[in-house]
This record gives sequence, C-alpha cells and structure tokens, in this order.
Amino acid sequence: MRSLMWFRSDLRVHDNEALYRATENQETVALFIVSHKEWEAHHDAKLKLAFMWRNLQALQKALDSRNIPLKIVEVNSWAEIPTRILQVMEAYQISSLYFNHEVGVNEVARDRAVYRQLKKHLLDIYPCHDKTLVKLGSILNGENRPYKVFTAFKRRLIDVLQYQRFENHFEIPTQNKLDITSDDLSVNPYEAFDNLAYQAGEDAAFEVFQNFLKEDIFLYHAHRDFPAIEGTSRLSPYLALGVISVKTLLQEALMINEGDFHAGDEGILTWMNELYWREFYYHIMWNFPQVSRNRAFQEKTENIQWRENETDFEAWKKGETGIPIVDAFMRQLKTTGWMHNRGRMITAMFLTKNLLIDWRKGEAWFMQNLIDGDFAANNGGWQWSASTGTDAVPYFRIFNPVTQSERFDPNGDFIRQWCPELAHLDNKQIHKVQKHAIVDLKSSRLRAIEAFKSLS
Repeated sequence: MRSLMWFRSDLRVHDNEALYRATENQETVALFIVSHKEWEAHHDAKLKLAFMWRNLQALQKALDSRNIPLKIVEVNSWAEIPTRILQVMEAYQISSLYFNHEVGVNEVARDRAVYRQLKKHLLDIYPCHDKTLVKLGSILNGENRPYKVFTAFKRRLIDVLQYQRFENHFEIPTQNKLDITSDDLSVNPYEAFDNLAYQAGEDAAFEVFQNFLKEDIFLYHAHRDFPAIEGTSRLSPYLALGVISVKTLLQEALMINEGDFHAGDEGILTWMNELYWREFYYHIMWNFPQVSRNRAFQEKTENIQWRENETDFEAWKKGETGIPIVDAFMRQLKTTGWMHNRGRMITAMFLTKNLLIDWRKGEAWFMQNLIDGDFAANNGGWQWSASTGTDAVPYFRIFNPVTQSERFDPNGDFIRQWCPELAHLDNKQIHKVQKHAIVDLKSSRLRAIEAFKSLS
C-alpha cells in the first residue's frame, strides 16, 4: 500500500519527520491543500502567500526528482478537508496519512476531524512533531504542568536538549516512478503581491543561513537591536513556512559553539535564545489554546478599557504618528513586508500603551502584512508588549520611543531611510516628537498605567 504526506507549513524535503516516516518502506504521494478563503480569514499576508507558492514550486521540483508526485486540492473551507483527503486516499489506493502537527485551535480541530474521518474508514494516520525542537507539550515542571515563565521553560528545555539525540531525517529516497503525475503549480495566484525579496526553496534558505554563520552570528548580540545594521539572520520567512527546520538551525549553531548551550560565543548564545523564545510561544499556544481564540493569556486583562480610535489606528498603520522611529518601522513593514524585531516591540508597545488600542488589532495588522507572519510567535510578541501575555513585560514598563530611537538608531540613518521628509534634521533633532504627533508620550504613558492599575 501507499502513504500520503500532507504538507502544510513544512515546505521542505530535508529534516522533515513526517515525510521521512511516510517514505519508509512504502510508495508515497504528497498532498498540499489550497484554501484561499481560510488563509484570508487567518490574516495571512498576500506577500507571504506569494512567497509560499514559490516555495511550493521549489518543493514540487525536489519531490519530482524523487518520483514523489505532489497533488493539489483546493477547498473553500477546512471543513471540507476530511472528505477531500479521504477521496485522494481512495483514488490512489493509499492506506496511511502522515503530517506534522500545527498549533492553533482551528488547526488542531481540523486535524482531529481528519483523524475521525480516516479512523471511521479503517485508515491509518500518523501525526509527527516537527515544527519545534521538542515534542509540543513535553516541557513540564515538577508538578507536571506547562511552564508559564520563559526563564524556567528555557532551563528545562536546555536540560532536555542536552540529553536528547536529534534524529536527522535528511535522506529521502528516490522511489520507483508511479503512474501518478504532479499537478500544475506554474501559475502563482499571488504573483502580483510578490516583491521577490527572498529566493525560494531549501537551497536558498540554507545559503542564507550559511552566510549568516560565516560572520554575522558572532556579532549578533552587538548588532541585533540596530535596524540600520544588517545584523539579523533574515531566516524568519523561511522558518514561518517550514522551508528550513528549526532543529537544523539549532544543530548548526551548536556545532560552531562546540556543543555548548551555556558558554562559548556570546553572539551564538544570543541567537539560540531567540530560537528558545519561538519554542516557548509554540508550547504556550499548544498548552493554552485560548490565546489562539483571540483571548489574552492573563484573563483579568480582558477588562482593559481599550480606546476605539480608528483615526489613531490608521495613522499608526500608515506610519504617520509624528513619532519618527515608530513611523519609520511602520513604513518599513508596509513597503517590504518585514520589520526589524526591535521595531516590532517599539511599535507594538506604542499602539497598546501610548495609544491604548487593543493589541488584537495590531496583531492582525502584522499578520496581514508580514512575509514571516507566524501565528504563535506573533501572538506571543504582541501579548508580551501589551502586558496581557504569559511572562509579559510589566505594564508600567513602557518603552519611550524617543529614547529607543536615540539608543538604537543613534545617527538617525534608519529614520532617514524611511522618513525622507526628516532627512534634513541633525542627529539629535531627528529623534524628537514632531509637532503634528497624534499623542503626548508622557500623558499617554500615565493613561496606560492607570488603565492597568484599575484591574487590581
């Protein structure tokens, strides 16, 4: 009999556990399900979808070279998926389904519906944990409960990783040619939204990673917060789509750091810490699914009286707040589909604290524009900035965007790039709040503190 590999956000051949298991000792057919309406409902950016399609085309080539045909099924709703998968399996005499777990309450419900459908027809289903460094839900405290604090989670995660031997699922065999052909992917329905800033495919992703490992990773701790410096890995768009494995990233970094999780090069350790934060937010969403239901992790913060001010929200989205560093980052997002991580914190905290606008609106706007939109990481980052999430920044700690600007863009180079109307200002004045600013930083800070204090 044959197996079916259902690709989702894991568009790669190398180090893909579900694909590896599917191809062990059996003929394999691959499947990808297109759902334009569901992607729109989940706020996936059209730029991200354009990049996804190009990576899907690259994946198809890699599969075709191994005689694994890739079939495409289109649905209007995820509710159709159980029936459509069953139809594919019956059409091609397939007895087992393999896929890698995803987080999110809707994704989990979708997969459970598929499980029930296949079991009803006596077909096998094999979910794998390959989106994270360790099995989702496996990092527990002494009371056998999930961690809610990053530091404790990280400590336990490293303990597990030190004694866990990664299985490297690298070699996918070339199978005998089947009487099944791959479906046509030549027309990218999102091509008009693509900026072609990133090359597609596993080889391209690994090349970006290898270039980062040559030099930039050793300076990561010193450069990562400065947006005018190319100091980050730029791997996030690939990681969001699973074009490269997070396990591969950690293993390669550890190899350079001589296998040490605690000591060694500061740049490598700092970059590895970012992988741990990603892991933390994935486990949070898996263990506490309410955060994927548009709910705050800290239940009491649901009572915050957010301001309903569409004028301010529109100004924030367009980068027209009169706060130079905020406007620069928001214009970078709108123009490129990517934003520096320091900018994500500054702009999120400005929206949720200085403007006191609901974090959910900002979370959705980021997802609708980011090429690297990742549900768990984006949600975790927004709830951290808004002081509504687990292990979030204290509500009274509010970034001053002017201070942040002076510290991390000292010469104003980044602001000049994205706010050319301010280019004539000197290195001191360029950071200052503009006369037309939509909010007073001092009074809005006090307003936010009072809003959170009222919850006590």
